[in-house]
Amino acid sequence: MMYLLLKLLHIVFVIAFLGNITTGLFWHAHAARTRDPKLLAHTMDGIIRSDRWFTVPGVVGIIATGVAAAVYGGFPILGTGWILWTLILFGVSGAVFGIWVAPLQRQLREFAAASQQSGTFDYSRYRRLALRWEFWGAVALLTPVAGLVLMVLKPAL
Repeated sequence: MMYLLLKLLHIVFVIAFLGNITTGLFWHAHAARTRDPKLLAHTMDGIIRSDRWFTVPGVVGIIATGVAAAVYGGFPILGTGWILWTLILFGVSGAVFGIWVAPLQRQLREFAAASQQSGTFDYSRYRRLALRWEFWGAVALLTPVAGLVLMVLKPAL
């Protein structure tokens, strides 16, 4: 019963984690269509906050419940290919988030806020920065999605 409870909690954390990343990309795209720096700064501020409330705790919850479920279920973590490769993909996602996504989010928020204050907004410059954020955000999203596929299909690796 404990294994099933840990597995359920693990899935809940995965849903919150992947859902938050996905909706962040969606809401930024929605705000970008307006080309309004005030709205873009507000949206990016919300994305940064939601990362603090959902993405980061999701990471902690995913790791804690995943490791606990593996131990409780008798799965050797480093000896079970689909667990090992999912952890590697999860690590890549975290590295991408820390190195590229989070700094670009702050730059986008600061650029939009400064543009709002100055009354001039170079949307093409903002868009170039946003395209980098979208690319790295997609990488940070698709790597754990690939891990999700491995966790569900459990291929022999």
